[in-house]
Amino acid sequence: MEKQFPICTVPAAEVARVKAMGFLRDKTTEDKFNCRVLTVNGKVGADFLRHVAEAADHFGSGEVAFTSRLTCEIQSVPYENVDALVEFLHSKGLECGGTGAKIRPVVSCKGTTCQYGLIDTFELSRDIHERFFDGMKDVKLPHKFKIAVGGCPNNCVKPDINDIGVIGQRAPHVDTEKCRGCKLCEKTCPVGVMKVTDKKAYVDPEICNRCGRCIPSCKFGALSIEKSGYKVCIGGRWGKKVARGIPLPKIFETKQEVLDVIEKTINFYKENGEKGERFADTIARIGFENVTSVILGTQA
Repeated sequence: MEKQFPICTVPAAEVARVKAMGFLRDKTTEDKFNCRVLTVNGKVGADFLRHVAEAADHFGSGEVAFTSRLTCEIQSVPYENVDALVEFLHSKGLECGGTGAKIRPVVSCKGTTCQYGLIDTFELSRDIHERFFDGMKDVKLPHKFKIAVGGCPNNCVKPDINDIGVIGQRAPHVDTEKCRGCKLCEKTCPVGVMKVTDKKAYVDPEICNRCGRCIPSCKFGALSIEKSGYKVCIGGRWGKKVARGIPLPKIFETKQEVLDVIEKTINFYKENGEKGERFADTIARIGFENVTSVILGTQA
């Protein structure tokens, strides 16, 4: 038998108001909400944890859950505690939110400190949060808009199923004059695209994922970094209807380039997306090449 949940006793207008503040109704209760506290980039200090724990004890059930967008949800906050909880969080320098048809909290992997990380994911994610989540918090979009930053092609935070995904890149260059055909790079390549034929290493740039793992393996200096930077995918989506993000046709070499292309992408979506339409559907309707030519400024 299907479980019956309590009927909400909070007026619908108030449910909508507090949802915009980052409070989502707990359907198992009549009048309680879960408060999303933002972590900016998923890395927090001890003070943050102490303040969230104190808030959970005083205003909620004492429990905290972590969301897929790296926010901390203070559980089961009674409706009458909502405004007091917001005031408490603000007094501690914390912020709640992350709902609505706007830019959602940025998700980052720990690429900054991970052995495989190729970019400073924490720094980039914080910059994205400050420039777009904070800087465009009053900008209404056709639908929610998600951004994720991954430090390498391992894709731990699934960047390419976000509206924009950034992935660290390190493309290898082979100096065949120095190559001795030892095949150590071939053995090191985690995706099997580095090949040694006729005692010379070769990597197909069309299928190489640019993880850079092969580069330090060469003892003869035949492998070096040809290009290091960021891949940007657009139009990804997870949920009821899945879409894989499509990479823009270039590797961006600086963080500033990435921030600028994110801004152009968001503005394109704001101006061209239809109400209720996810960015993946906007791209499908207009055409990837047409969208790309506007974003990258390559229109004829």
